[in-house]
Amino acid sequence: MKVIGILGGMGPLATVELFKRIVEKTPAKRDQDHPKIIIYNNPQIPDRTAYILGRGEDPRPQLIWTAKKLEKCGADFIVMPCNTAHAFIDDIRREVGIPVISMIEETAKRIASLGIKKAGLLATTGTIVSGVYHKELEKYGLEILTPTEEEQELVMKGIYEGVKAGNLDLGRNLLLQIARILEERGAEAIIAGCTEVSVVIKESDLRVMLIDPMNVIAEVAVKMALEE
Repeated sequence: MKVIGILGGMGPLATVELFKRIVEKTPAKRDQDHPKIIIYNNPQIPDRTAYILGRGEDPRPQLIWTAKKLEKCGADFIVMPCNTAHAFIDDIRREVGIPVISMIEETAKRIASLGIKKAGLLATTGTIVSGVYHKELEKYGLEILTPTEEEQELVMKGIYEGVKAGNLDLGRNLLLQIARILEERGAEAIIAGCTEVSVVIKESDLRVMLIDPMNVIAEVAVKMALEE
């Protein structure tokens, strides 16, 4: 089996959640049926959104350093439980000799396969401004609905003052509020485009389908690790 490398710490709770989902999605009957997983949880990676918006330190040196650590420790490929960090995935790919699997690319393929034409995006301002989801989804002719400026402020509050700060109830309430607004505007599905969203919103909370990139990348990681 191949060794999965998780480039984590963005944030730590999302990293724990991805590890958990990979374990849950592995078709194992005993401990030895699970793939090896190396996690480098690096919370000192500078904030991705702050940098994209011109207000913070460049996260790329730490992202690349952490990816190299995973490669040196024996990972066969890398996944990142942070949507915004995918704005820098090409920089990371150029510096390591193992594949870095894109959660954004895999999610776009999944949405296109479901026949969805219009999806609402719940994500950090950095993810939206970077255009990583727009770039991939537009390849498949998909329309993306995003919150208004005022609504996006509530999304960021839910992510940073809610989930990242350990106040899960606040995060859930704010993020669910905006998800339901996007539903009302015609979204056929809601993309949990931030791993903190994945932690607090489930499909049963919505009237439409929830596309959870964390689930997508967990499934892809298991498949890659177990394939001959």
